Formats: sequence, C-alpha cells, structure tokens
Amino acid sequence: MASNLQLNANGELRHLLSIEGLPREVLLRILDTAASFVGVTEREVKKVPLLRGKSVFNLFFEPSTRTRTTFEIAAKRLSADVINLNIAASSQTKGESLLDTVANLSAMQADLFVMRHASSGAPFLIAHHVKPHEHVINAGDGRHAHPTQGLLDLYTIRHYKKEFSNLTVAIVGDVLHSRVARSLIHGLTTLGAPEVRVIGPRTLLPTGVESLGVRSFLDMREGLKGCDVIVMLRLQSERMRGALLPSAQEFFKHYGLTPEKLALARPDAIVMHPGPMNRGVEIDSNVADGPHSVILPQVTFGIAVRMAVMSMIAES
Repeated sequence: MASNLQLNANGELRHLLSIEGLPREVLLRILDTAASFVGVTEREVKKVPLLRGKSVFNLFFEPSTRTRTTFEIAAKRLSADVINLNIAASSQTKGESLLDTVANLSAMQADLFVMRHASSGAPFLIAHHVKPHEHVINAGDGRHAHPTQGLLDLYTIRHYKKEFSNLTVAIVGDVLHSRVARSLIHGLTTLGAPEVRVIGPRTLLPTGVESLGVRSFLDMREGLKGCDVIVMLRLQSERMRGALLPSAQEFFKHYGLTPEKLALARPDAIVMHPGPMNRGVEIDSNVADGPHSVILPQVTFGIAVRMAVMSMIAES
C-alpha cells in the first residue's frame, strides 16, 4: 500500500508519492504548514534554515519548467543545496538503469530526490530502494500522480473557499491523460468535498471514472451549473495515441472555458489551471486574465506547498 511506504512508524511523511492513501490529517498538516511558509515568500530575506546541510537532487526525466523551478526555489528557501541533473546528457542515455543512477547519487550523500518520470510507478520503485535517511518526492509519474500539484490546487481552493464541505468542483478536459486530475480527485474526496465532477469528451474520460467518487458529464454547460471551482486541464497532445479529438478548434468550441460558459457557474466561482495553458484551446484569454482566475496565485502557493512537503519529510 502506497500510504505505508509514504509514512513512517509515527505516521509522519517519509516520502510523497501519491495523495491516494494519505490520511486526511496528513493532508491538512501539509496545507497548514504551507500556510506558514506563504509569509516567508513575502519577506525581504526569503530563507529559513530548515534544510541547511541537506542535498536535494532534482531528477527530471521529462521536460518541466514550472515544477522543476518551483521545487528548486522551495529547496533553496529552506537553505538546502540543490543539484539539478541534466538527464538528457546523463548516464541514463548511455544505458544505465534507473536504480543504478540513484545508487550513484546516493553515494554522493543525497538526502532528498525530487523525481519526474514518464513511467507510472518509477518514484515508488526508487522509494523501495533508497536508504533509511533518504526521501523521495514524486514530481509527476506517467499518467499516475502529481501529488504536489494536487496539494497546491487543494491549498488554492482552501485559500479562496475556506471549507471543502460544501463545494462543487468541476475538473474539465483531458482527464484521461492527467495525473493532476487523479491527484486532485483523491485529495478532494479525502477532504470531504461533496461533489466532484469531471467534464470532457468520452474519448478523454477514463473508463469507470465514477469509481473514483466523481460524477461525469459529456456536456460542459450541464456540468458547470452551480460550480464553485473550475479546474481546466491542459490538452496533452504529446500523450495521445491516435485520433482522440477531431481538432483543437472543435475541442475549444465544446470544452473551452469562455465567459459565456463561466457564467453558468456560481458568481464567485474561481478558475484554475495547472499550466502551461493553451489559450484558445482550453481557455479563453478573457477568462484566463479575468477576475475569476487564480492561475498565477496557484504558482505562488506552489512554492509554499513544496517547502511544506520538503520540510515535513526532512523532519521524519
């Protein structure tokens, strides 16, 4: 079970591999800890010494700008030494196995591995093989999970809406390929959101998605009615095999968020997007830059959430 691997004997976070299986109190502790770090990011001196002397290795086997950068900023604000590996030029391309790569880094006195990988389950494999004092954070694995993005989305929702207990949340678009959607759904259901909806064309909704505790809608207008939170997902054309969509224009017509469709949600609804955004495909610029959008605050909160996760793991 993932949660047993993620928590130590005292129930403290040892690795962060997935939101699935984490107890409600651990999720709330992460969000509360993140709230204490939001203030740090606003100070003139943005550093705290919690990870001084620790080495954080960023292992990104897939391209990423925003996630890798925010992890790097978060680690440096905790006073850690940060090593970014250029995987494209690394021994992986020369045939070295993933476990051998990590074993060699471990020999360089690593304390924390932040890992993104195209294969679902890769961070779990590493977590099973690291030394007792070493920790693994999943920065996205295949279609499976992206726990820190899910946590920063939960933090953003709580920041603007205070409580989860009366919220209707819609997650819209390419749910099939989205590790962000899976992580957020697990988080929302664990924290007690009464209605989580997924909206998208049949070809982009996972089979049996209702088993995750969500309601699915093929009609976006129907699905958006009365929503408090709308999370737009990036159309992940790089993960698609075959013709799942007629065209980007057709997708925007039916599933792009426009001011007209947004008007069906509650008047105080917030609009989120994990980024990077495809304007005119998933979201209209008038919405992305409009008063309902909290897309840029999400990025800011992401630093505090990643600081919280790293500091809690380092203490365990």
